[in-house]
Amino acid sequence: MRLEITVQDVDGVRAAQAGGADRAELCQALALGGLTPSSGTAQLAALVGPEVHVLIRPREGGFAYTATEVSVMVRDVEALLDAGAAGVVVGALTADGDALDRHAMKALVRAAEGHPVTVHRCVDVLLGVYRRDPAALVDELAGLGVSRMLTSGGAPRALEGLPVLAALAEAAEGTIEITAGGGVRPEHVPALAGGGVGAIHLSARALATDAGPAGPGGGPDGYATTDPHLVAAARSAVDALGQPQARPAGSADETRGSGAGRRPS
Repeated sequence: MRLEITVQDVDGVRAAQAGGADRAELCQALALGGLTPSSGTAQLAALVGPEVHVLIRPREGGFAYTATEVSVMVRDVEALLDAGAAGVVVGALTADGDALDRHAMKALVRAAEGHPVTVHRCVDVLLGVYRRDPAALVDELAGLGVSRMLTSGGAPRALEGLPVLAALAEAAEGTIEITAGGGVRPEHVPALAGGGVGAIHLSARALATDAGPAGPGGGPDGYATTDPHLVAAARSAVDALGQPQARPAGSADETRGSGAGRRPS
C-alpha cells in the first residue's frame, strides 16, 4: 500500500517527504477542496520529491466545466507536466452531474501524453448521489486511460464508504489503483487496508499562523500547512500492515512444551 499526502506548497512537499510519503498531490487552496497550483510551485516541488502529482481544477464548486474551462485545464496539464510533475489529477462531470464528461476526460488524458492520470473525488458524486455501479465505473475509467481513482466510496469520509471502496478494489484488480481519501486519519489505515485499496490519501493538515495579520482584505490570518508528524504516523500505520502481531504473554504457543508442534523428522 502506498501513502499519498495532499499538500498546497513546496514546504508541504518537504514535510510529506520527511514523514515518509510515497507521493504528494500538489494543489493550492486546500480550504476550497484544492485548485490548480502555479507553475513555479510545481517546478520547485518536483525538485524536492517524492513523486508529485498536480491537481488540475480551475475553480471551486461543481465539476461541470465549460468548453473554455476545459481548454484551460488542458493547457494546465501540459504546462505542469512540462514543469516536472510526475502525473495529473483531473475530473469532469456532465451538467447534470450524473455521468463523467467523456469529451473533457479524453482531452485531459490525451494532454497528459502517457503520464499517470488520476480521477479525483468528482467520482464521489457518481457513487454517493447517483449510486453508480462500482464495477461499471472502474471499467469506464480504465477505458478512458485513467490509472488511479481517488475516492471516499461516495461517503463524506472514506471509513464510512468502506463497502463501496471494497467493491471498487475488487473490480479494479489488475487495472487501476483505488486510493482511499476523505477524512482519513492514521488510525483508519488498518480498516481501509482491509477493504483492499491500493493507497491511502490524507492531508495531514495543521494550522500555521506565522504569516502575520491578513488585514481586512486578506481573509483569515492562518493557513493550512502539512504536519510531518501526522505524515509519519500514517507511514507507521501503513508499514505496520505487514508486521506480525506480538503474541500476548502466556499465550498457548508459549506455554506448550518445547516439542509441541514440531514436525516429525
